[in-house]
Amino acid sequence: MAITLTSLTELATLGFDDIIDARAPSEYLDDHIPGAISLPVLDDDERARVGTIYKQVSPFTARKVGAALVARNVAAHLEGPLADRTGGWRPLVYCWRGGQRSGSFATILSQVGWRVETLAGGYKAWRGLVVKAVYDDPFPAPVIVLDGNTGSAKTEVLNLLPARGVQVIDLEGMANHRGSVFGSLGAQPSQRSFEARLAMAMAGLDPARPVVVEAESAKVGQCRLPPKLWRAMCDAPRISIDAPREERAAYLVRAYADLTSSPGRLARTIDGLRPFHAAELIANWQAMAAAGDYLSLADGLMQAHYDPRYNRHRSRMAAPVTGIAAPSLAHDALPALADHLADHLAEAVRLR
Repeated sequence: MAITLTSLTELATLGFDDIIDARAPSEYLDDHIPGAISLPVLDDDERARVGTIYKQVSPFTARKVGAALVARNVAAHLEGPLADRTGGWRPLVYCWRGGQRSGSFATILSQVGWRVETLAGGYKAWRGLVVKAVYDDPFPAPVIVLDGNTGSAKTEVLNLLPARGVQVIDLEGMANHRGSVFGSLGAQPSQRSFEARLAMAMAGLDPARPVVVEAESAKVGQCRLPPKLWRAMCDAPRISIDAPREERAAYLVRAYADLTSSPGRLARTIDGLRPFHAAELIANWQAMAAAGDYLSLADGLMQAHYDPRYNRHRSRMAAPVTGIAAPSLAHDALPALADHLADHLAEAVRLR
């Protein structure tokens, strides 16, 4: 039996014990339905081999070779990852278009006696719902942008707000990037995977309440913001965390400890600023980094690089900005700052 999804949240209500992605590993890595496990019926090399046979020999031969490979791979799954599944197990299986790969896998599982279903249209149908949500439909809730110059603890404060009853979308968390040239946190998700994470977050919003997002450029690392979200952010009212530069420098040293603990990576990142600054300034920053003078380095980067860019970017935004003073960004001061911000948001909503 094939199920047809009409919304991104519907799948969570259907009670499947497992969602199985039967596509090749590279397809799964690029993007997959949230929570799906990868049990490919053909790996990447096998898929390419069957496709070549289909084009160069015949569809019949390709199907025969493919069937043998699928049978062996499904047998390995039954004897391995699925060996402990009980008789009442109820899985959903999908492939790219809901065709032969998921159908073959589901047929074998059903013969075992499991209540297996497939996804009509496969991953392509799921992806269609994601695209509709992030590119076609209006953004589902009023947006408020949490602003502030580099080092204002925006991300940390943002993530304290849900416990205070505020809706948020953490774009940097979804993109696995802190949104600056120094912001790498490792591998980022693919654009498709980033959009899927965003679509799921959007699907869970209460449209009657505002959602707070952090001020970003149109890209977070290599992940592009969908145009309708970017437009909503550009037009949204802004709340700015206004903190002294010395507090921001201290916060940056604390928040970027992963970078300062890797001298080679820090030096390479500073070198990436050469197109924007004089060689003498780059050399000064490299000397501070080499000496472990991270407070001076953070202060210098904000003064010469980040603050001027933030100010130019902010000057192009027509929406009103409300400042919230943050005299301290010490770790134990941030909950009170989040309380103040949540109270301000509640008052703004009350006055709407």
